[in-house]
Amino acid sequence: MMRFASLASGSKGNCLVAEAGGSRVLLDCGLSPREAQRRLARLGLAPSDLAGILVTHEHDDHGGGVAAFAAQHGLPIWLSYGTRRALEETDRLAAGLDLRLIDTRSPFAVEGLEVRPYTVPHDAREPVQFVLSDGAFRLGVLTDIGAPTTHVEAALSGCDALVLECNHDLEMLWNGAYPKWLKQRIAGPLGHLDNEAAGALLAALDRSRLKHVVAAHLSEQNNRPELACAALARALGCEDHWVGVASQQDGFGWRGL
Repeated sequence: MMRFASLASGSKGNCLVAEAGGSRVLLDCGLSPREAQRRLARLGLAPSDLAGILVTHEHDDHGGGVAAFAAQHGLPIWLSYGTRRALEETDRLAAGLDLRLIDTRSPFAVEGLEVRPYTVPHDAREPVQFVLSDGAFRLGVLTDIGAPTTHVEAALSGCDALVLECNHDLEMLWNGAYPKWLKQRIAGPLGHLDNEAAGALLAALDRSRLKHVVAAHLSEQNNRPELACAALARALGCEDHWVGVASQQDGFGWRGL
């Protein structure tokens, strides 16, 4: 059996946990160590239950709490070379951490979990996202991407569950209060995925095995859960309520495969 849950999802911090065969990993930690531990407890877990942390990229809402949490609890960290360099250059990695560099094109194992990194267009040093598997089921996670690619489509096709970025509604973004440069960055090819683009990506995938779809990384200023759910539901041809939402405050609870 495989299951997954979110501790938090959004611009103020992202953190997801996946479990299979008694092995559990964090995917990103954009929370303070104390807050991450509190939210793990909400899911019935302690830091000692974890095998390590997978890092997608260096931005604070994903990598900001990784080093401190890993240092406090003696956890290894898997990350790309570019992400390590970016964290080092901004003094966010401490000496003595167990850093394990990944080949962004090759799968690796973390105890009972197979981890497949895949590259994405995003304005970070060497960003990746991950597909996690126990050998029978596949969870695809995509939280930061400017525009879909055929490589991303291939990585996410045939998954049993998807956690998919729906960062913003384009109309809300362009009519909102953000400065022009920030709007252009968010909507640009290295920024974040809007609802309709997320729906188009979902429609392009092999969805024959899908049991769960969760909209993630929603902007609190430039999106609404009902808009994200509607966009993904249109791609799936299902009722809006079938699509889950990962929130900033609560993430989402355990979902099983």
